[in-house]
Amino acid sequence: MPSSTGQERARALLQRVPLVDGHNDLPWALREFGDGTGEDVYTTAAKIDLTERHPSLHTDIVKMREGSLGMQFWSVWIPCRLAGDGAVTAVLEQIELVYELAGRYSDHLGIATTAAEAEKVFASGRVASLLGAEGGHSINSSLGVLRALRRLGVRYMTLTHNDNTPWADSATDQPEHGGLTEFGRDVVREMNRIGMLVDLSHVAPSTMHAALDTSVKPVIFSHSSCRHVADHPRNIPDDVLVKLKANGGVAMITFVPSFVTPRVAEWDAALRDAMTSAGENHADLEARKVFAEKWAVDNPVPVATLDDVVAHLEHAREVVGIDHIGLGGDYDGVKELPQGLEDVSTYPNLIGALLDKGWSEDDCTKLAGANILRVLRDAD
Repeated sequence: MPSSTGQERARALLQRVPLVDGHNDLPWALREFGDGTGEDVYTTAAKIDLTERHPSLHTDIVKMREGSLGMQFWSVWIPCRLAGDGAVTAVLEQIELVYELAGRYSDHLGIATTAAEAEKVFASGRVASLLGAEGGHSINSSLGVLRALRRLGVRYMTLTHNDNTPWADSATDQPEHGGLTEFGRDVVREMNRIGMLVDLSHVAPSTMHAALDTSVKPVIFSHSSCRHVADHPRNIPDDVLVKLKANGGVAMITFVPSFVTPRVAEWDAALRDAMTSAGENHADLEARKVFAEKWAVDNPVPVATLDDVVAHLEHAREVVGIDHIGLGGDYDGVKELPQGLEDVSTYPNLIGALLDKGWSEDDCTKLAGANILRVLRDAD
């Protein structure tokens, strides 16, 4: 944890410069509040006052203000079990939900579709709300749908989620395509053309390399950490980090315990083996949640800490450089977060800890948001 001086310096810094988080799953988390009667997510969300503190959520407006969050890429994620036209419908519903939230809380949130708009919203004292589509299955293998999402303001798309798409290999599925198919390369080229950032979180290393070889624009990892520090398939290998520097992109380091803490990564690998032996699919988030709750009784989850995240940031900085790192917490996309980073109110803890370790305010400004804004501006 930071010193009181480090935390004070962090809070002062984040009043001046925007903290941009690459990935937050609040839009889907709001569906979990449904009453089981089949009501739509808009009805559910309307019952939840985000200006009040919600202990069951990592994200609400109270915590966002406490954490000095300046700009947020809201994930318009949909589960891999949704496919075809159903996937397209669901991602459109999630996009609409973010617009409705921004309208309902217009004193606190403002939609932004460009870097300039995001900076204008931040200057107004509100949180700039950008959109990121998590999972290429949401376009149903259609470049037309991809273009439509861009017109609706979606600024990045993660090429896969936990399962392969028909055109890209996921980090957590059996490889089928050797990375990207030719159509997958067409998707990357089209994203470059229309100004949508290529997000390589969730994809296999072969897909990372193929996308970096194809893209003529900087790419991002919206919420991944370093494979060298924690050997988890969702993390970024060093050879990819080196390539990312040449590409000009940004690795947004995440806080997910199984990605950042070697002990938790080992626990998660054991969980995966146990699920496989039981005929269950670890990549299925619902199945994993149910299985893990029972399995953890005899196999308790190790504790992750803020220092574990700092280790990834320092490694990434060493390998790829200060101009190519950012933050993507994955709040409300996971059950637990590291000690010291429990919810979105805690960003000053992290920035303060880095200042205490000798990072300069210029370094922390780049990490907090300047780097990802540069990449977004280049795509604009």
